[in-house]
This record gives sequence, structure tokens and C-alpha cells, in this order.
Amino acid sequence: MRVLFIQHDHVSPLGPVGERFAHHGFTIDTHLVVPESAFAAPNIATDFPAFADYDVLVPLGAPWGAWDDACIGRWLLPEIAWLRDAVDSGMPVLGICFGGQLLARALGGSVSPAPRGEIGWTSVWSDDPTLVGEGPWFQFHYDRWVVPPGAVEIARTPAASQAFVVGRSLAVQFHPELDAAGLQGWLDWGGASKVRDDGQDPEIMLAQTVATAAAARARTNALVDAFLTDVAGLLPR
Repeated sequence: MRVLFIQHDHVSPLGPVGERFAHHGFTIDTHLVVPESAFAAPNIATDFPAFADYDVLVPLGAPWGAWDDACIGRWLLPEIAWLRDAVDSGMPVLGICFGGQLLARALGGSVSPAPRGEIGWTSVWSDDPTLVGEGPWFQFHYDRWVVPPGAVEIARTPAASQAFVVGRSLAVQFHPELDAAGLQGWLDWGGASKVRDDGQDPEIMLAQTVATAAAARARTNALVDAFLTDVAGLLPR
């Protein structure tokens, strides 16, 4: 089986999510939307691969808003249409943070700036902990979705919806792929100032991420396994 990860910027590593797909024998391909050279001016065009060549799609996070057509519309709107066509064809999708927001828009929901962002390790309230555990999960977002018609919300915090299932697809607002190396990249590319603006210490956040790596990886493994078996139907139970 083949999985395609959509990396919207150059600091979106696959992390433990990619490692878990590899563990299950998936061939992993990636598509980078905005290269480092275009990071400061990200409204560029890209040609998304043929989704029919894959068994599952995983659109990852991004530092831009999934609502911001003016900033990134040249690739954002085509990607939304691409995901809509993929889901309509029966393709499973695991949408992560920005990727989950794209899935919401693609299926008739909406995305907008939230009253407050969520940054750091956060517990969620889950209706189905066997699929989406209660965490803590790493958060780094300022927007939130409205769950699309026909989807079932299965997790939330007081600040935002955190997960929904629709057909063979799952969207999560948090970052199961996040590990210390990934967080370091985000901090180096503008994230440190955002963490400080939120009243937090990026060095302590990074140290916490290192210290809790084993437990976070176990939660991610369980999430990916449950998605592949119970939602996507790609692995036997």
C-alpha cells in the first residue's frame, strides 16, 4: 500500500505518524507545496499528484490559515477541490491540523480564526478514546473548523473541535506527528516568538516534548493504528 503525505511547508516532517505508516509496510511518498525559497511569499501554484495512485492521503499542518484564500489561494483552493474529489472517490484521508481544516472545508464545513489559539500539550475530551485518545496532544493553531455536514465530531476542547470522522476519513486538530525535532524546526522558523507571545517559554516547551516523547509516540501509534483499522479499513482488526 502507498500513502501520500502533503507537506505544506519545509518544516512539516512526518515524525512518528510517518514512522507508524512505515511500520505497517506502507510505501511513503511526499509532496511539498511551499518550498523554503517561497516561505515568505507562499501564494504559489503547485500540481498535486494523482490521488488514485495511493491508498490513503495525509495532509499535514501549515503556518497559514486554511481560510486565507488571499494569502495562499493559488494552491489552497486547488487542494480543497483535490481532497473533495479524493473523498468522493472513497479515498481515506487523515487530516492533521491544517490538513483537518482543509478536509472540513472540502466537505462543506468552514474554517475561521478562533477567539483564542491553542499552543502546547493539551488534553482533549474524546467520545471514542479507542480512536482518539484524550492525550495530551500537541497543539499549535489559531483557527477552528465547523464540522462538515454528515461528519461526526468525536473530540473537542473548550476552545475548538478536535476531531471528526466522515466516511473513511479522520480529521484531527492537534499534531500527532510532532516530536522534539519537529518542534525545533517550528521554533526556528517563527514559532518561538509565537510561543512567547502566548506567555510561554519555548525552551521549556521543547524540554517537555523531549521528556514525554515515549508516551507521545505510544499515543500516536494507537491513533494511526485505529485510523487504519477502524476508519480507513486498510488493515485488519
